[in-house]
Amino acid sequence: MGTGGRRRRLSTTALAVFLIAGCGTTADILGPVGDGGHVGVVLPMLTSPFWQSYNDYVPELAAEQDVDVLPTVNSAGDPAQQITDINNLLNQGVAGLVVAPLDSAAIVAGLNQAQRRGVPVVAVDVAPEDGEVVMVVRADNRAYGDQACRYLGEEIGAGKVVQIQGDLSSVNGRERSEAFHDCMARRHPDIEVFDIPANWDGETAAAQLDGLLTAEPDIAGVYLQAGGVYLAPALQTLRGRGMLHERGHADHIVIVSNDGIPQELDAIRRGEIDATLSQPADGYAGTALSYLKAAMAGETFAPGPTAHGSEIVELPNGLLEDQLPTPLVDIDNVEDPALWGNTVG
Repeated sequence: MGTGGRRRRLSTTALAVFLIAGCGTTADILGPVGDGGHVGVVLPMLTSPFWQSYNDYVPELAAEQDVDVLPTVNSAGDPAQQITDINNLLNQGVAGLVVAPLDSAAIVAGLNQAQRRGVPVVAVDVAPEDGEVVMVVRADNRAYGDQACRYLGEEIGAGKVVQIQGDLSSVNGRERSEAFHDCMARRHPDIEVFDIPANWDGETAAAQLDGLLTAEPDIAGVYLQAGGVYLAPALQTLRGRGMLHERGHADHIVIVSNDGIPQELDAIRRGEIDATLSQPADGYAGTALSYLKAAMAGETFAPGPTAHGSEIVELPNGLLEDQLPTPLVDIDNVEDPALWGNTVG
């Protein structure tokens, strides 16, 4: 359902064509890209419905912006392969790169190669620890962990919850985990948190969740840090144990996820999960290409609000990050047509 479907036109996909704060004029962004040239796009994986949808948006939004994008490259979850992929694209003479880093530290080697070639890079979803990028396009990942904590805390009050974490070598996994723990300690001291470090791997998540439920069968809530890879195996594990009950049932386990994929929205409708944080696959693709096109034309950027409802902030390492809005979705707003997860079918 998350791939290959026909999309309705989404007003938020105009993300690709707006004026970005500190970036000059609209004509600068939408006009010719200097000497032009091909753009390479490197994916972290294609096993997640989120990244499948992002991959689908890339050629569509590139065409809207008149960006000559090569076929996307899939690094298949391997940080070393991702560096090879970047070098291969650089050897093909690309004029710009959009990269979704798998590892915040490992990606620096690839960024350094691009910098030596004078090729601008936009990072998507994960902020590098070092290196040179013209912009990081991602969500506020600490807000993910904080909002998930608040939702679970308000629904449960007291009891046990399990956090199925991402890869803690990724800034995303670290920030979601740290914010979740900080919020629980501060706001909900009567909730006990159990961590499952699953490294963005669904099989690992399912196996460890199954083991934890043997030892702690009274789990009242679950936080899935990546619905794209954790949703199906987590629900299957609960279903197999007879623990998957619809919202409103006395034994319902409250589940909050991250991503906003169509499968999560359907699970909210069915009452299997309660909420998700919608990470904008369309916004990531369109905004990253827009920044890269502007950078290839010689534009620079500065901190401050943008015209597309986000904020460019300066990170401690000096990089700029555009933090796109990521609304919480539950049964009250799951039918909102502005959600990208409602535009694929």
